[in-house]
Amino acid sequence: MKRTLLSTLILSLLTSVAGAADNAATPGAPAHPVSGIDTQYIDQSVRAQDDFFTYLNGKWLKTTEIPSDRSSWGTFIKLREDTTPQLRGIIEADQKDTHKKAGSDAQKIGDLYTSFMDEKKVEALGTRPLAGELQRIRALKDKKGIPALVAHLSMIGVATPYGIGVAQDAKESTKYAAYVRQGGLGMPDRDYYLKLDDKRMADTRAKYERHVANILGLAGDKDAAAKARAIVAFETELAKAQWTKVELRDPNKSYNKTAVARLGELTPGYDMKAALAAAGVGNKVDYVIVGQPSYLSGLDRILADTDLATIKSYFEWQLLREYAPYLSKAFVDENFDFYGKTLTGVTENRPRWKIGVSVVEGALGEALGREYVAQYFPPERKARMEELVKNVLAAYKESIDGLDWMGADTKKEAQAKLARFTPKIGYPSQWRDYTKLAIKRDDLVGNVERAATFAYNRNLNKLGKPIDRVEWGMTPQTVNAYYNSRMNEIVFPAAILQPPFFNAQADDAVNYGAIGAVIGHEIGHGFDDKGSQSDGEGNLRNWWTEQDQTRFKAKTDMLVKQYDAFSPLEGYNVNGALTLGENIGDNSGLAIAYKAYKISLHGQPAPVIDGLTGDQRFFMGFAQVWRSKMRDAAQIQQVKTDPHSPGQFRANGTLRNQAAFYEAFGIKEGDKMYLKPEERVTIW
Repeated sequence: MKRTLLSTLILSLLTSVAGAADNAATPGAPAHPVSGIDTQYIDQSVRAQDDFFTYLNGKWLKTTEIPSDRSSWGTFIKLREDTTPQLRGIIEADQKDTHKKAGSDAQKIGDLYTSFMDEKKVEALGTRPLAGELQRIRALKDKKGIPALVAHLSMIGVATPYGIGVAQDAKESTKYAAYVRQGGLGMPDRDYYLKLDDKRMADTRAKYERHVANILGLAGDKDAAAKARAIVAFETELAKAQWTKVELRDPNKSYNKTAVARLGELTPGYDMKAALAAAGVGNKVDYVIVGQPSYLSGLDRILADTDLATIKSYFEWQLLREYAPYLSKAFVDENFDFYGKTLTGVTENRPRWKIGVSVVEGALGEALGREYVAQYFPPERKARMEELVKNVLAAYKESIDGLDWMGADTKKEAQAKLARFTPKIGYPSQWRDYTKLAIKRDDLVGNVERAATFAYNRNLNKLGKPIDRVEWGMTPQTVNAYYNSRMNEIVFPAAILQPPFFNAQADDAVNYGAIGAVIGHEIGHGFDDKGSQSDGEGNLRNWWTEQDQTRFKAKTDMLVKQYDAFSPLEGYNVNGALTLGENIGDNSGLAIAYKAYKISLHGQPAPVIDGLTGDQRFFMGFAQVWRSKMRDAAQIQQVKTDPHSPGQFRANGTLRNQAAFYEAFGIKEGDKMYLKPEERVTIW
C-alpha cells in the first residue's frame, strides 16, 4: 500500500555520503554555503532544551496568521501555494494557445479549466447536468438493482457503501487482484457519527444533518429534512459496522482472499457476484480480496433493514455531495459551509482559479505535470537527489548491520529487502496517455464524469496484465512523497524538491536534516510496523524470527506510549497506534540521515556557520521543516483521521529520541526535552 510522508512532503540534497576516495564535493555545491536556517524566527524567550519546536519557530508562530481560505499553514502548504500560480500560468497558456490540436493534452487542459471558470454558464445550468443521474437513482425499483447502481456511481466518482478496485495482490505482488473495501460515509470518520459524548462531535453531526437537508433542498426536494435524518441514521449504521483506522492499519487482517463463488456466505442477502459483474470485474477474476469481511456482513444486514426510499435518498445525497463544487453558487457555498467552515474552521473559500487548478490536476495530473517539469524542474536537481537517495540507503545498510536488537537471520532478510528498494525521483519515465479522455469546453459536469470514468476504467483494465512498474501514484507537481510496499518503492515528486526541503545554496547539514530525513522517513516505511510485514518482492510475508519480532514490538510499544501523551488541543490526544508508522518513519529517518551526514564529512569537522555547529544546523533543519499552525476544527480532524502526528510533535517527539541532539544542544536531566536513555526509542 502507498504510504505518504504527510497530508501533503520531500526533496533533494548535495554532497555524497559514500563519497569518492578523493572526497570530491558533489558537482554544483555552493562555494560559500549559507546555513539554511531561518534564524529570524528563533524565540529566545523559549529554551531549546524545553521546547525545541517553539524555540526555533516561535516568532513565526506568534506573528503568522493562517490565511482565511486555509485550515492550516506551514512549510508544506506555503510550498503548495507557491507552486499553484506556476500551474495556473501553464494552464492559461494552454487555454490561450490558438495552435493546439484537438484532442491534445493542451486542448484538454485549457478546455477543462475554461469549463470550470465559466461561472455564468454553470449558474444558468443549475442541477440540469445531473438530471440524468438523479433520474437513474429515482428509477431504482427494488433492492436487486442496487449492485448495478453502486457500480455506475462508483465509476463517476460518487461515494458508495463499498468500493471495488484493482491493485497488486498483497501476497502475490506480480499480479493484479480485485479488492472490495468499506466506504460510503459523508463525514471524515466513524467517530463523527459514534462519539456523541464528545460535544464537538455531537455538534458537527447536527450541522451535518442540516447540511444534507440544505443540499437536498437546493435540488428541489420538498421533504429534505426528513430525508436528511434518515440518511444520517443510515450512515450511522454503516459507521457502526466499519473498522477503525487503527484496525485498518493491519495489512494481514485486511487481506481476506475470498473465492467469488463463496462471497454469498458473507452477504447472503446481497448479490456480490452481481456487484462484481456490474463493476466490470466479474468475468475477469475467480477470487477477490475483501478488506473488512465483518463490514460486508454488516452492510448486508443494514441494506435488508433499510427501506428502499432511504437508500435512494442516500444515493441522491452522495451524488449531489460529490458534484456540488461543479454546480451553481448556492451549492458551492453550502458545500463549503460544512466541509470548509464546520469541518476545518476555514472562513473563506479559495479563489475559483485555485480550485480550477485543482480540478485540472485531478483529471489531467500527469499531462499538467509534464509541462510543469519542463519549466520548473532542472535536470541537475534530479541528479543530486539520486545521489542523496543512494547515500541514505547506504547509511541504512550500515545501520542494519550494527543493530544490537536484531539477530543475523532477520538482518539478512532486512538487507535483502533494502537492496531491492526502487527510487523514483521527479517525474515518471513514461507519461500517462489521456487519448481516451474526452474534454469539452462547455460541459463541466460531463468533463468531471468522464475524467472519473477514465480513471476508473484505467484501473479496472489492469486486471490480467503485467504489473506496471513505471506508474506513479502522485503527480510531479504534488508537494509530498510516498512509499509503496507492494512495489517496494520510494517516490519523490519534483515539486517537493525545493526549499525548505532542499536548499541548493545551503551547507550540507541543513539539507541532510531536512530532505535527508525525509528520504530516510520514506525508506523507514519499508521497515515500520506495517512495511516490515512485506518482503523485498512486495509480498506480505513474515521474514522475522519470533525473538526479533518481540523485540521490535517492545520498541514500537514504547513509541506508541510516547505519542499517546501528546495533546495538541485540550481534550484531544495524538493516537499513538494510528500514527505509529509515520512516527517510526520520522524517528528512523532522522537517525539514519544523521549517520549519512556524518559519513559525508569523511572524518573532517563541519564548518561553523552563523555561530552554529554542523550538528546544530542538522537538527534545526529538521525542526524547521515541521513549522505549522492549524485551526482547532482541522486539528480535531487530524487526530481522528490522519496517520501523521501534528507538526510540533513530529519535531519534538522525534528529537527527544536522538542521542546526538542531546549533545548538540546540551539537553540534560530536568529539561522538558529530556528523556532518560532507557526511555528513548532507537529502532533502525
